[in-house]
Amino acid sequence: MSVLVCGSIAYDTLLTFQDSFSKHILPDQLHKLSVCFMVPHLRREFGGCAGNIAYNLKMLGGDPVILSSAGDDFGPYRQHLQRQGLRTDGIREIADCYTAQCFITSDRDDNQITAFHPGATDFATLNHAGQMPGIELAIVAPSGHQADLQHARELSAAGVPYFFDPGQELPLLSDAELQEMIERATYLALNDYEAEMMQARTGLTLSQLAGRVEALVVTRGAQGSDIYADRHYRIEGVPVERVVDPTGCGDAYRAGLLYGISHGLGWLASGRLASMLGAIKIASRGGQNHVFDWPGLARQYQTHFGDAWPGQLP
Repeated sequence: MSVLVCGSIAYDTLLTFQDSFSKHILPDQLHKLSVCFMVPHLRREFGGCAGNIAYNLKMLGGDPVILSSAGDDFGPYRQHLQRQGLRTDGIREIADCYTAQCFITSDRDDNQITAFHPGATDFATLNHAGQMPGIELAIVAPSGHQADLQHARELSAAGVPYFFDPGQELPLLSDAELQEMIERATYLALNDYEAEMMQARTGLTLSQLAGRVEALVVTRGAQGSDIYADRHYRIEGVPVERVVDPTGCGDAYRAGLLYGISHGLGWLASGRLASMLGAIKIASRGGQNHVFDWPGLARQYQTHFGDAWPGQLP
């Protein structure tokens, strides 16, 4: 099953602050915030929601198609994707423009402060999700809120089931737009903070949100995740030996879900696979440097969850 991944392609500049943000921010002085974080470690990585999701999905043996926009500086990223065996025909290159740039500062508690320059992502509305042939499943991840709306409408009109993953676009969508996106989506994916914001913005409880879609997924970091579908599935977090970089963990998780849905694995196995991918990713820097294989995943599944992998290994 070909999976369309709508979202951003970006270069990530990853910065590490070796203390806690909370020690350097005065909550009662946020109206005149002026802070500087010394970040001795810096890395530049391939990232963006679409790139990260597709990277993981391809490594699982899936067939992802990226729908995104990039700028004049896309060359190294294109070569990287091609080395992974990923298609690039759905990525539109925009002249006189930068590929999106994401500057992510993480503290020792895995909190993050992010600055995002959209660059070529501002032209994502030139890409049309409904015109991609052979697509049977999709995810609408952040690529500019107008593009998110357009892609959701196009997929809905084409009858393609899809995940709505608002991510950092959530504050940019109006209340009416959020309601529309929820009504059109087949599945909804949020982290725990976004879930609280979504409830505040829409006036809907988690139970009510779950009632609007076939499945609501709420990730909770090391505490695991919850999937509200035909019933409530509580997905355990997978222990990790070391936490290196949380960037891209949510994208790895979503790739696991997409693979599970496209292969009919059911919500429990899909959620557990997603949880394992997030744990594997967090032990590596950047969103696209970790590696895994199916024999290793099957062993980890048995170890962490006490059950044999329920599907056939690719």
